[in-house]
Amino acid sequence: MDEIVITTLAERPEYLERMYEFADAWPAFMHNDPIGNAFMGQVPVHFPDQCVVATEHGELVAHGRSIPFVFPDEHRTALPSGGWDRVLHWGFHDLRNDRTPNVSSALEILIRPSHLGRGLSHDMLAAMRQAVKAKGHSVLYAPVRPNGKTDVHQPMTEYIELLRADGLPEDPWLRVHVKAGGKIVEVAPRSMVIAGTLDEWREWTGLPFDTSGDVVVPKALVPVHVDVAHNHAVYVEPNVWVRHDL
Repeated sequence: MDEIVITTLAERPEYLERMYEFADAWPAFMHNDPIGNAFMGQVPVHFPDQCVVATEHGELVAHGRSIPFVFPDEHRTALPSGGWDRVLHWGFHDLRNDRTPNVSSALEILIRPSHLGRGLSHDMLAAMRQAVKAKGHSVLYAPVRPNGKTDVHQPMTEYIELLRADGLPEDPWLRVHVKAGGKIVEVAPRSMVIAGTLDEWREWTGLPFDTSGDVVVPKALVPVHVDVAHNHAVYVEPNVWVRHDL
């Protein structure tokens, strides 16, 4: 790990244009969330001081993004059930309206596949926590995507209760957050919504999508709902809100 250097993007803006070098680590269907497509590219542009990059010998090996927002206020009395999608809306709404944020939300930590299993996720989360704390924010929230959830028919509310013998979450990403001091708050049942025609889903997944009902898609956390008669399929992904007090 000594060769890996982690800083904010603001400290090394030359990596801004390289933030998508290994975006294909996400499954193809995940690139078709309209909220993400509208906002995620603007996060490092507007908030480089709380986006983090990790390099090894100049090569980008991991990056993370977070977004500041106002919470709570008279309209935002609870963390949103809309999770990841909604907090992106809130962050850019506050930016447009010149509101002063008091908390932040993690949006993504992505590690180059060649560098998985080296503890980099822990270091990236620590760097993101520090970057947010440096802005004077006392809380970092995270709508965590528990990518260890392989049984897509198990409700997320049950999955987050699965613990190892040491009391830590069974899910690897939730475990990273809890070990860093995060506390699981609740499930965000509609954190990301991806809808498409059946042909679009066939292109994204290589599956036939020729029968109405629930379809299990690799790397999805819940089944995709298919309606052949109306030529569409919808994926509603639950995430898990985690709170980090800084």
